[in-house]
Amino acid sequence: MRKILTAFVAITVIFSCQDGKNSNQKILSKSSGNINNLSVVIDNDLWEGSVGEAVRDVFAAPVHGLNQDEPLFKLSQIPPSVFSGFATKNRIVLKIEKGNEAQVKIAKDAFAKPQKLVIVSGNSNQEIIDQIQENADRMIMSLKNEEIKERQRRTKLSLHKNNNIKENLGISIEFPSAYRIAKETDNFYWIRKDITTGTTNIMLYELPYGTIKENDSLVNQIIKMRDSIGEIHIPGPTDGSFMVTEMAYSPFLTKTTIDDKTAYETKGLWDVKNAFMSGPFVNYVINDEANNRQLVVEGFAFAPSVEKRDYMFELESIIKSIKFE
Repeated sequence: MRKILTAFVAITVIFSCQDGKNSNQKILSKSSGNINNLSVVIDNDLWEGSVGEAVRDVFAAPVHGLNQDEPLFKLSQIPPSVFSGFATKNRIVLKIEKGNEAQVKIAKDAFAKPQKLVIVSGNSNQEIIDQIQENADRMIMSLKNEEIKERQRRTKLSLHKNNNIKENLGISIEFPSAYRIAKETDNFYWIRKDITTGTTNIMLYELPYGTIKENDSLVNQIIKMRDSIGEIHIPGPTDGSFMVTEMAYSPFLTKTTIDDKTAYETKGLWDVKNAFMSGPFVNYVINDEANNRQLVVEGFAFAPSVEKRDYMFELESIIKSIKFE
């Protein structure tokens, strides 16, 4: 009888633990929210003062490479007193806490899944402002990476099926089925999607390794390279017109990685020689030393009279899905 009772207690404990685990999983409901919409949990008086100004300066700063000012994130302020229930389910959240040690903490899946929560604290307004300014790049990167993953997840719901890119360029790249292959050769691809006011576009092609060198003329090399490609492959609406780099605005250059390979990221504006067309572009020159080449991938949008941040963000997320075979 004692053995039976012991066994019963053990089984009950096991099932209780399993039920507890399942209950915890149910608490973390699915996150929600439009891409690049950041919930800012902050007291009203802080939001309306210098702390709120510092938040806006960093998280609503203009996106590089667009031909009009558009913010990195659309900010929605939430007072802490109402930050509960559905309000906690946004995918990216910034929480400002006054009265605690000055620091920045980044938490994963705190109230929902997937979710990235950034907590900035300090004992005074100035301490909070200092933490925001000193950790701006790290916080933005963390939040942006979360949104890139979400954009890629949505892309996976309806993928374009194209095996020639993998065969010809030795990479996989995930882009929506709404895109079409506009031009294809052994080592050049132009991929396009029609949108309400124009098109979004991706180009992929190869260069011999070392064509683009990391030195003082790096930006000029990239501009010269993309202008030559534009002349050959991206014609304008009239004879003799083609895509070139708009030099009235200096391109923004940074170093990054794509699939663990060093890459040069250039953001700027393009226009069409001898035609009234222009828009933003983001260009990546990826060093693929193992295959003795540099892979160039560029996204550009033509969408006159409308905001372009989200179009460019989609193109960036597609490019960052690249995997080398």
